[in-house]
Amino acid sequence: MAAHFPRLSDLLLLHVSTTVQPANRNLLEHEVSRRFFDTVVAEARRRNLLSDDHFSVDGTLLDAWASMKSFRPVDDTDPPPGPAGPTSRNSDVDFRGQKRSNRTHRSTTDPEARLARKGPGREARLSFAGHVLMENRNGLVVDAELNEATGTAEEKAAIKMLKRIPGKRRITVGADKGYDTGNFVDTCWMMNQRLTWPESGCTRRLMDGRHGMMAIA
Repeated sequence: MAAHFPRLSDLLLLHVSTTVQPANRNLLEHEVSRRFFDTVVAEARRRNLLSDDHFSVDGTLLDAWASMKSFRPVDDTDPPPGPAGPTSRNSDVDFRGQKRSNRTHRSTTDPEARLARKGPGREARLSFAGHVLMENRNGLVVDAELNEATGTAEEKAAIKMLKRIPGKRRITVGADKGYDTGNFVDTCWMMNQRLTWPESGCTRRLMDGRHGMMAIA
């Protein structure tokens, strides 16, 4: 009988759903989701579906449940605007001409959400950063993390997940150019992990003399 495992997106949402929603930040619920995730991974390992030597890291932005209308100045003591009328869920707010940033503003309904965009020219949204560690034999997710959507979110989450890989053997880690930072490269080097990069992500860091732990995919 063929093995059926949840999709990457399903596993990631399962792991972080109780964290993204402020009303559900319950330790018991979080532990249940994590244990279920770990059980699925253990079953895949029992069926010899996982690689123990070759991994990839990746991340994405997950929309927070907070609306942009809740993103207000941190020194604003006035309550957020209420409904404009009997049939309106939220009052209209005009943000034109206002400069809003994570340094000066916070969401009143989800203070841990951060304003972030997936790329240049893309719309900035209140988000969290979701991350996965995948083994490369069948592309199954073996670990997941959620953190604030900051400029260092990807590398911090990747390092945390890579440190949880059992054993001391040398492994290979695939990553895109978003992980090409001095801290991530140095940490992987100290953990005896060999980085592989897509050709389009080749940068000057690949030429730093550590050819034994880096390669171009």
